[in-house]
Amino acid sequence: MNNPIDRLSINQVTTRDQWSLVEAIDGYARHGVTAMAVWADKLREMGVGAAARRLRDAGMTVTGYCAGGDLTARDGVAARRRIDENRRMIDEAAAIGSRCLVVIGGGLDADDRDLPGARARALERVAELVPHARAAGMTLALEPLHPMVCALRSVLTTLRQANDWCDALDAGPTVGIAVDTYCVWWDPELAAQIARAAGRIVAFHVADWLPDTCDLRLDRGMPGDGVVDIAAIRKMVEATGYTGHHEVEIFSARNWWRRDPDEVVRVCVERHARSV
Repeated sequence: MNNPIDRLSINQVTTRDQWSLVEAIDGYARHGVTAMAVWADKLREMGVGAAARRLRDAGMTVTGYCAGGDLTARDGVAARRRIDENRRMIDEAAAIGSRCLVVIGGGLDADDRDLPGARARALERVAELVPHARAAGMTLALEPLHPMVCALRSVLTTLRQANDWCDALDAGPTVGIAVDTYCVWWDPELAAQIARAAGRIVAFHVADWLPDTCDLRLDRGMPGDGVVDIAAIRKMVEATGYTGHHEVEIFSARNWWRRDPDEVVRVCVERHARSV
């Protein structure tokens, strides 16, 4: 593929266990990477103001802030707490110059079996966030996750749903879509729904599906290690007019989180050039 390094972003979760935010900023830059996505816990550990200055001084583009949403709670107090947390995250994303706040749906309460109801609540609460996001100049990036984590993490599981939610919200550039190869590669409607998302795709995340995966969330492969035709999905996404970064996002408890972080970043750079 020979994708240039200036199209590469690394999601901070890829070196979650090894590096703090300041170490990640400096480490990515050391390997020539000039874009990254930031996670809330690491940002707050450093402090929003200090992080914003360090990112700016490093010339680092922030391709996403992770992860908002989790909007399915039935309890009114818990729901209000999540709305307030998402508003805080919108403000933090704006403060660090992020291109979007990544939003996942949220899972089911422990005793909840009403999946349509949970989806309706999540959509209603995204709508409630739109005015705050619009005022902050922040895009809410709806990210469908793989159906295997529907109960645990997100009732938003397909690109068709994400497109339907965008239609229902009718919020223009304030609501978009994050396409993650790990989460959508299996979908028989993938090509059609990516095409339908033209003008809405604001983030493109890349990771590979290992055929012997052993964890619902924390066993992603580096591009080229699994069964996903990442380059083909990239071409579909870019055919819609997307010109943004390719964000490598690797959750990997049994492998990459155990390795030297400089090695991890070096492999990210190599695999982006070769397999994305």
